[in-house]
This record gives sequence, structure tokens and C-alpha cells, in this order.
Amino acid sequence: MTEFELLLQKTGHSVSEAAEILGYSESHIYRWKRGEETPREGVMNLLRMEAEARQPDTSGAAFSFIDLFAGIGGLRKAMESAGGRCVFTSEWDKYAQQTYDANFADNRPIAGDITEIEAEEIPEHDVLVAGFPCQPFSIAGVSKKNALGRAHGFDDETQGTLFFDVLRILKHHRPAAFMLENVKNLRSHDKGRTFEVIMRKLRDELGYYVPDPRVIDAAHFVPQHRERIVIVGFREEVSFSFDDVALPVRGARRMRDILHPENGIENPEGHYTLGNDATVSDKYTLTDKLWKYLQDYAAKHKAKGNGFGFGLVDGDSIARTLSARYYKDGSEILVSRGDGNNPRRLTPRECARLMGYPEDFRIPVSDTQAYKQFGNSVAVPVFAEVARIMEPHVRAILEGQGTAPVRKAG
Repeated sequence: MTEFELLLQKTGHSVSEAAEILGYSESHIYRWKRGEETPREGVMNLLRMEAEARQPDTSGAAFSFIDLFAGIGGLRKAMESAGGRCVFTSEWDKYAQQTYDANFADNRPIAGDITEIEAEEIPEHDVLVAGFPCQPFSIAGVSKKNALGRAHGFDDETQGTLFFDVLRILKHHRPAAFMLENVKNLRSHDKGRTFEVIMRKLRDELGYYVPDPRVIDAAHFVPQHRERIVIVGFREEVSFSFDDVALPVRGARRMRDILHPENGIENPEGHYTLGNDATVSDKYTLTDKLWKYLQDYAAKHKAKGNGFGFGLVDGDSIARTLSARYYKDGSEILVSRGDGNNPRRLTPRECARLMGYPEDFRIPVSDTQAYKQFGNSVAVPVFAEVARIMEPHVRAILEGQGTAPVRKAG
């Protein structure tokens, strides 16, 4: 990556924005990004100053944390809302890196593949957060070793999985706490054996106090049914309880809260919305061919007694779970445009709102990449609330005071 491209990411500017700000054509910007030409030093200095100006003031941070399998920074936003300061980020996908860099002002590059990073290279930190992918663990291999009477060590059951990288970093740094996120079905994966291994590693082999994990539905915070398991652990036994999580009434927020109003009360944004009323671009409306295919597909499976099919929503709805495959046909969440009209996909901005990201969250990538990124993201408000009730216990451990009462929400 060229220095120009890196600075462009850190300032969060799209190519068109950079062209306007710097006074050059978009073709110039593209050539500088690709390294085909070298921009003037004045251009570089302007971008360096802007990137530096975006650096946050973290002098009053309550704790430090690292962000693993970071995606576009949903868990980071949650931890920062509780007073945390990020000191290390790892994310291998280059497009997710672009979105992350556009939204978080760091003076350090994002680290790539965590499997290639030694634990010693990661800075000391107070909390580890990770939305680790769930890969199959080699339970069969361990069972065979047990049957043969062979001892197996710390990593035998998890070697080759990305959870192993979480374990080795926890083992080396021994942070005060951690927060892990995964799909609801982690509990039942491989008939529960995967979850049993995870709990045993964290509790018995690493010695962390790990309260019984909790599955939380994002529909308490956003108009989307999205259940995720939350695993938290502490270096010392504390009085943390998921019962302290303040859950708003499920379904209090509906799709009308995140859909473009299309009445002029919001400004048009890029190619998502157009004109004085900021109406959604026609590009998001399904073609006749795709709409017919989805209707026929749903009818076929309904006749067989299956529940497969598209999910049609209006302003009163709670949506299905937004997935990373949304870019393919948008079938799980289609916005009704009234009888006789083909429905439309959500815009990337609506996806950002559906995941609880603020209005100023920048989306510098293509629609396809944006759909993948938001579909893979956490619902930010869920984990912000968990971070809120973790914070006093983390602080108490760091201050050597054992545990502390949780501040009430609001």
C-alpha cells in the first residue's frame, strides 16, 4: 500500500472527495493510489496534517484494549463507548481495513493475519475483544490421543483454529478481562463439544473467571432479530452478572427508524439517495426477473412445507438477520414499495443503521463490500451495553480493589 493510499484511508476520504479537496482530477487520485505517479509533497503534507488532526484524545481512557478479527470496528465502538482506548487492531480483509481506517483515527497501521503475529509483538493491554470465526475443532484427534493414553497439551484441541490465536494471546498477556462474540449456535456446534472445549480452555487451563455466557437478541436495541452469544471473562473472580444488562423492550424500534424517510428531512448521500427529497436510488429496486425468481423460489419451498423464502418488511417490521450474503439478492430483508411495485434492497446506510452504527460512520467501499461488512458485523449497541457493565469490574481489577458495583444505565 502506498503512503498516499494509507493517508487517504486514515482521512476517510473517497476518491471523489479527495479530488475535490486536493484540487486534482479523480484520475490523478487513482494513479497516486496505484503508485503509478507520485503526488507533490504539498499534497502529502496536507493529508498528513488532516490525518494527525483526526487523532483522538485518549488521555482520560479508563482501560486499554486490543481488537482482534476487527472487521469494521463494531466491538471497538462498543469498548470506546465504555471509556476504552484501542492499542492494537488485527484484520486481514483489505476492504474491511479500508472502512476501519476511515472511521478510526490511529497513528499505527492495522495488523493483518493474526495467525502470523507473535503474541510478543502485541502491546500490553487490559482487555482483549474478538469476534472470532467458529471453525471446527479437532475433537476426533484429541479423543484418539486420549484412547491411546497420550497426554495432550494446551493447544492440541484448538490448533489450526482461530480461537487458538485468542488463547495464545490471553496466555501470554494475561489481560484483566476479555469479551468474545460468536453466533448463537456456538453452544450446539458439534453436539456441544466445541463450546465445552472453549469453556474448559478459558476456565480451567487459563484460569479466567467466566460467568455463564449469554445469548442476546439485537432486537432489543435495533429493528433486527440477531442473536449472538457473548462470552466475557475476568482474571479475578468478580460480581459481574449479565442480569445487569439493561435491555430495552424488544421491538421498541422498528424498521421505520432506520429506513430513508424520502421526504427531504435528510440530505442525499452519494448514490444511495438522490434529489431534494433524498429518495432511494432506483438501483436498489429488484429487477422483474429477480423478483419473479424469489417469488417462485418461495412458493416452491412453501409447497414442500419449508420456510425458505424472502423476508418482506415495512415500517412496522423487525427484520430478519442481516447476513454477509445480502449482496447477492437481498432476499432476507426486502423493503416493500407497495402493492404492484417491486421491493428494494436496503442501502448500505440503512444497513449501518440496522447494525447500530452512528450517522457519521463512513462507508468508503463498494455496495457489495459494504453489504458483506455490515452482515459480518456485530450490532454495536448490544456490545456497548455489555462493555458498560464490564468497565467497573475491569477498573477494579486494575486498581487492585477486587470488584465494583455497576453503574445503572442512563
